[in-house]
Amino acid sequence: MIKKRILIVNTNYREYGGEDSNILEEIKLLKKYYEVEYLSYDNKEKLKISDYVSFFTLNNKNSNFLLLEKIKKFNPDLVYLNNTWFRANLGIFDVLKKINIRTVLKIHNFRYDCTSNIFAKQHFKNNSYCKKCGARFNKFQIINKYFPESYLKSLAVLIYGQKYFRILKTYPIKIFALNDFHKNNLVSMGVNEKKVMIFYNPIINFNIANSPDFSNKKDVIYAGRLTEEKGVKELLKSWTNANTQDLVLKIIGTGELYDYLKHEYSSEKVIFSGFNNQFETLNIIKNSRAVITSTKIYEGQPRLLCEASSFGVPSIFPKFGGVQEYFPHDYIFSFEQYNYEDLIEKIELLHSNELVASEGQRAHKFLNKLIQEKEIIKKLDSLMDY
Repeated sequence: MIKKRILIVNTNYREYGGEDSNILEEIKLLKKYYEVEYLSYDNKEKLKISDYVSFFTLNNKNSNFLLLEKIKKFNPDLVYLNNTWFRANLGIFDVLKKINIRTVLKIHNFRYDCTSNIFAKQHFKNNSYCKKCGARFNKFQIINKYFPESYLKSLAVLIYGQKYFRILKTYPIKIFALNDFHKNNLVSMGVNEKKVMIFYNPIINFNIANSPDFSNKKDVIYAGRLTEEKGVKELLKSWTNANTQDLVLKIIGTGELYDYLKHEYSSEKVIFSGFNNQFETLNIIKNSRAVITSTKIYEGQPRLLCEASSFGVPSIFPKFGGVQEYFPHDYIFSFEQYNYEDLIEKIELLHSNELVASEGQRAHKFLNKLIQEKEIIKKLDSLMDY
């Protein structure tokens, strides 16, 4: 039987993160069922003249050429797009539309909403804080300065965001959203509901038969970028104020706040390990007591939490956006968003081995039922058969 062909396209972020990891994991899964090629653009490469021009023309001829060459050689049945900012650029949508090839776009975050507004008031909608990107409103700010350090870069991404959203609404593509909350947001903004499908990032592990023994496990793990919108400062303050006894918080990751947070909070009870590769991080999560996040923005599919659930390890997280959709509705370790007294209470619940084990098992069973390999493949097959 001849396998269908899928070309996956993505622009890698300057800092390797969860979205890049998700794509690589997805490729491993899809290769079991399809012929898969991966075309990656890299934002870390030195900018060329064509890149500067593309910021404002929204069309990178070099990126278009690479895509067309890959399509000619591989002849895919489906092109599966992910992140396009900025190296891939938006011209690739026009290329795919012109050659009339089946295209699906997975949206991993909510930047399409924030960058589709030229003016700051449109972005913040009378709120002082944006829950989609973490930016704060400045009453003296007229233009939506998406990148605080640069008006020019902000203007480029706003022009980009305007066209990107027009593409979501009008181009003949299917859109993958990571949960119902995300899908409903797209539909509320005017995207045709028939274009949007719920499509989860696959979880490869799901390999525990019995509840792990937590009696000797003391490490609680945060893994991700150390930035303001991820709520890491609030997490560390809450941890410091909680009765953690012999628990240890391990912070895995880097970011703009790394040096500051390490200087302020590093101790025997709070350990900063910097960057760890995917294999090392998974092994740490598997052998931890719990994972934790206090993100202040809407997330897509939280990789850290899903990986923990796959090992039967419980998660502490805010009840916010679509995150709750990956856990039982009455999950004991979820806390009220921005209520850090509640977060402290959830941290202190980690002292119970029985509760940690039971909630870890509940999370594992729930996610195992929610994200099934056969359903992922069934949806992809349907896109290539319509």
